[in-house]
Amino acid sequence: MKPTDTHNERIAKMTFSSVYPHYVTKVEKKGRTKDELNEVITWLTGFDEKKIQQLIEEKVTFESFFSQAKLHPNAHLITGMICGYRIEEIDNPLTRQTRYLDKLVDELAKGRKMEKILRS
Repeated sequence: MKPTDTHNERIAKMTFSSVYPHYVTKVEKKGRTKDELNEVITWLTGFDEKKIQQLIEEKVTFESFFSQAKLHPNAHLITGMICGYRIEEIDNPLTRQTRYLDKLVDELAKGRKMEKILRS
């Protein structure tokens, strides 16, 4: 399944602050912590906890969020299915980056070891 232009636009305009609490809930329900979630976000984006909090407070869109990020050189190793899409087949860079983040949060919630999640 390929994301449509409308789907890509919707993701670009979605705010990080609207999704972050759902990430926290998802990982905490499965026994993981907010600190672990932030570690995963930091690995992917290069943002420290202070910057993550600032971006939440500023209600930045995913477009702005990822334009400010310095993606980890191993981010391309994040593959597989997420939300019905095969990550490596997503053409739109922003949608692919957002799905990278979704996939990492999923792996964290599923109890995967941090070394595996962080592709180290």
